[in-house]
Amino acid sequence: MTGAQLLTFVLTLGAAFAVPGPAMLLAMRNTLTGGLGAGIATGAGLGLIAACWTLAALTGLSALFALAPWAFGAMKLAGALYLIWIAFHLWRDAGAPLGEGRAGRRRWGRAFVSGMLVNLGNPKSVLFAGAVLVVIFPAGLGLRDGAMVIAAHFLLELLGYALIALTLSHPAARAGYLRAKLWIDRIAGVVLGALGLRLLLSR
Repeated sequence: MTGAQLLTFVLTLGAAFAVPGPAMLLAMRNTLTGGLGAGIATGAGLGLIAACWTLAALTGLSALFALAPWAFGAMKLAGALYLIWIAFHLWRDAGAPLGEGRAGRRRWGRAFVSGMLVNLGNPKSVLFAGAVLVVIFPAGLGLRDGAMVIAAHFLLELLGYALIALTLSHPAARAGYLRAKLWIDRIAGVVLGALGLRLLLSR
């Protein structure tokens, strides 16, 4: 593996990261409701599972999904239902005041787990990672090179979501969210629900 190949991998993932999706929407909302720590914890959960999907692609899980499509379908169904569940609660609780909730580590732990669950329920990520790996890297990456690729993916995700959290944790951003909470949460609920239905109905 060359430095140019690793850079191409990072740039490709960076371009995909910039496309808004349920992961980014979750990270943004968790930051607005829970602050900087919750936003970074969400990003860590998202990044951990994204890196695991890259590991899965390196170990041939995409081939397993091709041989056992029921496994892919089961994971996709679970992910779709989770997104729809989040969407339902966002819509239902949109008009409720924003409580302070449990402080500190417990809130961050819940944010971390929510990030993991959103990316864990998206098995298409392993297919995307597999396609990127095949195009960019030579066959049979060694253990050290594979570890570098996985670490680069995790760090890219963590850095990206940390930057989003730093931006949205500003008091002005939180005040703006509180003023428009009803409509922001309902729009977020509609978007996540639509993404869940799309994942549920897609082949």
